[in-house]
Amino acid sequence: MRSRPLAVAGALEFTPEVFPDDRGRFTSTFQGEPFAAAHGAPLFAVAQASYSTSRRDVLRGVHYNARFPGVAKYVTCPAGSALDFLVDLRLGSPTFGRHDVVRLDAEHARALYVPPGVGHAFLAETDGTVMAYLLSAPYDPTDELALSPFDPALGLPLPSGPRPVLSPRDRAARTLAEARAADALPTYQPHHGS
Repeated sequence: MRSRPLAVAGALEFTPEVFPDDRGRFTSTFQGEPFAAAHGAPLFAVAQASYSTSRRDVLRGVHYNARFPGVAKYVTCPAGSALDFLVDLRLGSPTFGRHDVVRLDAEHARALYVPPGVGHAFLAETDGTVMAYLLSAPYDPTDELALSPFDPALGLPLPSGPRPVLSPRDRAARTLAEARAADALPTYQPHHGS
């Protein structure tokens, strides 16, 4: 399994080997030793495994947790294809405000490690896109916040074309400046999963 650091401090991309044959394909989207070698520590204790299914042009996010310790995520796309966006929302981070984009799809089986406090969004490129998550804490809707993916301050390179389909909550999400003014951004914690 290959790994590479992303533009957001502590975020990592993992690319496993895929083994095709006449029956189909096999891959391991998570491997403990390569993760620990790239991250400097083992994967967090998994508290929840979840997945979403989306049709083409659905945009979910930018979602994040502001309270310490936050939620770390390990994200894969076992079906379909998505543009995955990470944006550093952690005040005091050396990469605050920086983002990165990775295409996740079933063909390449890439995975992303999203540190606590880093915003996450994805745009489904195909119908039936499945995004699977390992989470370091149970999902708590009262602790998950959202920023507008269209906020120019985030600078997310959303493709041109049809207007993405968003949930009412994501459509009404505040800007980075509004979240900062409301003291609703996380603080960088370099020793806790970054």
